Amino acid sequence: MKVLLLTGLGALFFSYYWDDNFDPASLQGARVLLTGASAGVGEELAYHYARLGSHLVLTAHTEAFLQKVVGNCRKLGAPEVFYIAADMASPEVPGRVVQFALDKLGGLDYLVLNHLGATPAGTRSRSIQGTRWLLQVNLLSYVQLTSLALPSLTDSRGSLVVVSSLLGRVPTSFSSPYSAAKFALDGFFGSLRRELDVQDVNVAITMCVLGLRDRASAAEAVRGVTRAKAAPGPKAALAVIRGGATRAPGVFYPWRFHLLGLLRGWLPHPRAWFIRQELNVTAVAAAAA
Repeated sequence: MKVLLLTGLGALFFSYYWDDNFDPASLQGARVLLTGASAGVGEELAYHYARLGSHLVLTAHTEAFLQKVVGNCRKLGAPEVFYIAADMASPEVPGRVVQFALDKLGGLDYLVLNHLGATPAGTRSRSIQGTRWLLQVNLLSYVQLTSLALPSLTDSRGSLVVVSSLLGRVPTSFSSPYSAAKFALDGFFGSLRRELDVQDVNVAITMCVLGLRDRASAAEAVRGVTRAKAAPGPKAALAVIRGGATRAPGVFYPWRFHLLGLLRGWLPHPRAWFIRQELNVTAVAAAAA
């Protein structure tokens, strides 16, 4: 009975997820500010937008990686590509990034928030200094970028696309500061969506829940700790773009993550056995020692 129920839920979600009326032509000429664009899903997002003819401002921490992505985007046909190297751990940086994008593109149709800061799994990541850094990169900079870009997005009736994580819906062991930041993102943008609706502001917010990022920093942070596999960058990026372009409220990739979020409501207290299937607890304990 349980198997049939889960299969039915999966089928319903699958049909909903793909019935999205995605029109690639809608992104031709769109003005996009994309953060975390130098690697992994962010890099693939940049390439997809370039193929679709969008005007791009890309930002990430490392300039050399950004320059490579910019060059590839131009080869793929992007009409305009600009970049600005930025460390989102600095509170002054989000303002500079948004102003740079507005100056270069003359406005914004999409703000795609994809950057992240990760620390190695374990109790060391719960230090006050490390937690403050994580919250600035993974939460406060998202709030700053959104607040600064919102007037332009309001004028264009644009879209906010927020790339988050399953850890913002389902808490797990040895990731408390990172998970706290992701849960806060879900709360902030969920509340903001309601505020915009009440005020009749036509700005869409799409929350994207992805699995383990397909990038070196994310993989290194959990090396030997989790048995989960990274989501393929190109496919995950395309799911994000489809959701943003169709103004969907949520995207889950892989789609089964939506079911995991639902199951959390039904099974709020998972037993240690389930946690051990996902985590190498011995490795985490050694890292925390």
